[in-house]
Amino acid sequence: MRTKIIKNTKRLVVKLGTSSISQSTGKPDLRKMEEITEDIISVMDSGVEVVLVSSGAVGTGVSRLGFSQRPNTIPEKQAAAAVGQGILIQNYEKLFEKHGKVIAQILLTREDIADRNRYLNARNTLTTLLDYGVIPIVNENDTVAIEEIQFGDNDRLSALVSCLIDADLLIILSDIDGVYTCDPRTNPQARLIPLIEDIDSGIECTASGRGSKFGTGGMVTKIQAAKIATHSGIPMIVANSSRNNIIHGIISGGDNTGTLFLPNQRLHSKKRWIGFGSYANGKIHVDSGAEKAMVQSGKSLLPSGIIKTGGSFVVGNVISVVGCGGGEIARGIVNYSAEEVELIKGRHTDEIEEILGFRTCPEVIHRDNLTITI
Repeated sequence: MRTKIIKNTKRLVVKLGTSSISQSTGKPDLRKMEEITEDIISVMDSGVEVVLVSSGAVGTGVSRLGFSQRPNTIPEKQAAAAVGQGILIQNYEKLFEKHGKVIAQILLTREDIADRNRYLNARNTLTTLLDYGVIPIVNENDTVAIEEIQFGDNDRLSALVSCLIDADLLIILSDIDGVYTCDPRTNPQARLIPLIEDIDSGIECTASGRGSKFGTGGMVTKIQAAKIATHSGIPMIVANSSRNNIIHGIISGGDNTGTLFLPNQRLHSKKRWIGFGSYANGKIHVDSGAEKAMVQSGKSLLPSGIIKTGGSFVVGNVISVVGCGGGEIARGIVNYSAEEVELIKGRHTDEIEEILGFRTCPEVIHRDNLTITI
């Protein structure tokens, strides 16, 4: 399975954590960065397109500003990001330019992914850069995206970027060899899990804690990234950046280390955006029959299976579909407003026109505009 995935990889997203390119002080480790740069170039020379998602801006800025650790206040974090991003991209520019490679800086916010038009614009920009042989270097725009600094991480961003460009594989490099049965830093009995076919509650329970003192990630965010990637049909590997030529080793099939997450059925780009890129503007709670029909049979959501709504939404909004257990099971684009859904909930499709005075369509959410997220 791994060999087949690697063989079919023509477009790759590589995510570098702060610890992979930084010293313990947060200052950029130019030796590490040069090794990874050369590793990426060797992969590109084999005919693979590469997008690099790189952390390190805040840590670099923290070092330049003389802080001893990552600051706690939002303004200080934003100041550090503003200082560090310029230094980070300058270092990459010098390293790649030595090999005749051109890079491009792409800074994204959550809104760039959540808004459909901005999402498509970002997609077009990235794919055009790849067509010209340019290496896009992506980071969150921490300077302006307050929510991203508080809750965001580049693990999830790398998964969303993978969806954005229809990547064949996502490699997340960190300071750990992969996913373990428990934390190997505290338990010597921990065992590496080489293959994960399904991200169940047991796998999620193995992840705990955060990353380095200058980073925001940890295994929790990597599991979250894996859910986004694999639900979108994209395989993901978590591996250790300290291994020599790890990226080329993986792509050439010579390095089988790390943890491979197997993908589910590959989704269309629009469905990926609905499920994992969009904002949910409200909620629709459904009964067990509707949940089963959508999740197991791939059916549309009809009014008869709706119990109640939550929040305010209008036609064309993306909403969260909540199952019997109280958690989100899907996201979709609604054909009726919250007020209209409240009026037709629990009713048969033949009654829609009688109740509302019109009927746009029989489905509240058509299956073509519905993405299962569990």
